[in-house]
Amino acid sequence: MLAMKNKKIYFASDFHLGIPNYESSLIREKRLVRWLDEIKADAEEIYLMGDLFDFWFEYKFVAPKGFIRLLGKIAELTDSGIKVNLFTGNHDMWMFDYLPKELNVTIYRDSIQREYNGKKFFLGHGDGLGPGDHRYKLLKWFFTNKTYQWLYARVHPNLAFSIANYFSRKSRIATGTSEDKFLGNDKEWLVTYCNEVLQKEHYDYFIFGHRHLPLDILLNEKSRYINLGDWVKYFTYAVFDGEKAELKTYNP
Repeated sequence: MLAMKNKKIYFASDFHLGIPNYESSLIREKRLVRWLDEIKADAEEIYLMGDLFDFWFEYKFVAPKGFIRLLGKIAELTDSGIKVNLFTGNHDMWMFDYLPKELNVTIYRDSIQREYNGKKFFLGHGDGLGPGDHRYKLLKWFFTNKTYQWLYARVHPNLAFSIANYFSRKSRIATGTSEDKFLGNDKEWLVTYCNEVLQKEHYDYFIFGHRHLPLDILLNEKSRYINLGDWVKYFTYAVFDGEKAELKTYNP
């Protein structure tokens, strides 16, 4: 239930800060901060739903440098009483306790279910869901393995971040070759996943990221699947005003 009238819940995903270079990443970071500053007047809760950073790994006493404008804005929001939720994505799954302690955010590593004003929401980053993508699902198991994380933390940060940044620069997102064509309901894995969930339980809205393509698909008479797109190309987000959720584009 929304606590106050005229308050809203906001959702955005896939910012990939850090690529393809410092200069363009900084421009997008400033745009994101401006959006957060504009919505704080009516935001009751904000969901940043994965791949906030193109790479993130926390050591016990070391965290990635940069992104100060964004981190400061999130701290300002939570200090003012706005609840901010972060989902780990496939690029920044190695978030641990630094951001919750410093920013007072809640981190989710799996999909969650919420209900607001009688509307049921199924929320997640969207990676590893639905049929197929077996190679990534195996990699995700490997990367979330505690032993592997411990071993990677033994690598000096200079080398560890150099390795990660090398692969980030080679990614489809950094090179601009990511697939942004709608494949049809029968071939979109997240659409298939939503329909499988609906066979067991009703949800009004499925909201995911990961796909990098803004989508608003009617699954049946009462259920919708919204993909949040990204903040690399589209600058799209969703907002729930207490009655309906809509996909919008941020044009400052």
